Amino acid sequence: MNYAQLLFPDFSLILCGYLVCRYTALNRTVWAQVETLVYFLFFPVLLFHSIVKSPLDITATSSLIGAGWAMMFIGIALAYSLPYWPWLGRHIGRREHAATAQVAFRFNSFIGLALADRLAGPQGSLLIAVLIGVCVPLTNVAAVWPMARHAKRGFLRELVRNPLIIGTASGLAANLLGFTLPFWLEPTVSRIGAASLALGLMAAGAGMQFGALRREKTLALAVLTIRHFLLPLAALGLSLLFQLDPVQTTVLLAFSALPTASSCYVLAARMGYDGGYVAGLVTLSTVMGMISLPFALGVLQAL
Repeated sequence: MNYAQLLFPDFSLILCGYLVCRYTALNRTVWAQVETLVYFLFFPVLLFHSIVKSPLDITATSSLIGAGWAMMFIGIALAYSLPYWPWLGRHIGRREHAATAQVAFRFNSFIGLALADRLAGPQGSLLIAVLIGVCVPLTNVAAVWPMARHAKRGFLRELVRNPLIIGTASGLAANLLGFTLPFWLEPTVSRIGAASLALGLMAAGAGMQFGALRREKTLALAVLTIRHFLLPLAALGLSLLFQLDPVQTTVLLAFSALPTASSCYVLAARMGYDGGYVAGLVTLSTVMGMISLPFALGVLQAL
């Protein structure tokens, strides 16, 4: 499988946003408004639709769900603990860490859906949809908590007001209740979702400031190591622990090695943090996915 080809559309949209913002009249003033639109409308609709459109069979996939949740908790725990590591902590700024921890455990759902379909067909798409449905609420809550805590904002207040969490939680509830979108509404919602992906990636490119990455190189290396190396190793161990079948193991390994979510940038920027730094990490993570996916699906799956 050509992983570079799979990841190229995301990378090219980030690059396009960067070039358009830097070299045309569509500068930061324009892209700030785009960020607002994506964050408060497009992304919530996208997340709701992604979860609702695939029925969740909790019983049949309980082992996979358990392994997915365990992997996410490992990623969250590793990301949160970085400032407390004996040597590493001295080189990590607490404010930068609050905005950046999410990069270590969040994931690009659309790359995951495309990849699972190529790896295992409809069954793979359904399994990864289950993982997305149960893990997105957890990772969004975990992403908001350190930022709300560092900014001394009320955590519960930030949760109930966060449009990404509202979109995912309502989508999960609607799915479990058996709700489906009317057929006549499906095309409109699908197009909003496609627009949110494109605009979110371009907004990340428009907000990139590569100089910011030089200020926190240790933090960048730490979160990307968790995202692209430690989580695939954890997924391999959990697939053995939960006795997953071959298809479930393949899906979990692919899920563990995905690039981070493009909405990391939007969330950090809208909560008042250094969006340029996070946007740079989103770009690096997209590139590193070309290495971590073959590592997980080739090297680790062969063990």
